[in-house]
Amino acid sequence: MTGFVTAEDGAQIFCKSWGEGRPVVFSHGWPLNADIWDEQLLFFAQNGFRAVAFDRRGHGRSSQTSERNDMNGYADDLGALMNALDLRDAYLVGHSTGGGEVARYVGRHGADRVAGLALVSAVTPGFNTDGALDEVVNGIRQGLTSDRSQFYADLSLPFFSGNREGSSLSQGVRDQFWRLSMQAGLKGAYDCTFVWSEDHGPDLQAVKGPTLVIHGTDDQIVPIDRTARRMREFVPHAIVKEYADAPHGLPVTHREQFNADLMAFVRG
Repeated sequence: MTGFVTAEDGAQIFCKSWGEGRPVVFSHGWPLNADIWDEQLLFFAQNGFRAVAFDRRGHGRSSQTSERNDMNGYADDLGALMNALDLRDAYLVGHSTGGGEVARYVGRHGADRVAGLALVSAVTPGFNTDGALDEVVNGIRQGLTSDRSQFYADLSLPFFSGNREGSSLSQGVRDQFWRLSMQAGLKGAYDCTFVWSEDHGPDLQAVKGPTLVIHGTDDQIVPIDRTARRMREFVPHAIVKEYADAPHGLPVTHREQFNADLMAFVRG
């Protein structure tokens, strides 16, 4: 099925649900949308799960709202989705900004509907809480407001480590990244850059169930030392997997390894 869920403020959140079984809910990274997860959705739907993905507000096919483009708003939208589809005993998978989103969902709405979390190349526990990356983030905002089309085209290289010697990144993957990024509204994409300063420590304290953390050691977008390597301070029971030389967009570049690890996790 595909369709829309109505958020608390009336915003329309696009979602798609493939297959039947225990739900696995995928939250995408900035500035993409649910389609970046299509290979995972197909894989899990073919293996006995209900695979669900959605477009964050301001991104893809969801409403391009002027308000609530913040982590609390994103988490509440996820809550509306979980309730509308009556998803229970679900695994939440968050990539990059989506990792913060699923953590904030647990922090704000509890874990009654959640079996476990998978945080992939995620901004948790805090990507830029100390302001050390303000210059980088300000550069992103400048790129968005000056020539976002070219900015997204250029960003596709470090996102997938296509700027490294020996990279096999295809033009097709770069084109797909650009196409999905350009579907994000400028206001929503710009506002979303401010959530990277959010502190998810309090959210993670509410995470008691199984937790998988996957991060690439060559992540040029969300550095591993600032994120995944700090996760056990907040979630001591977390399983942390480092993918050697993998980029930020590892669900694409390391799809088989990622799918296998995620499948093993959700099967317990």
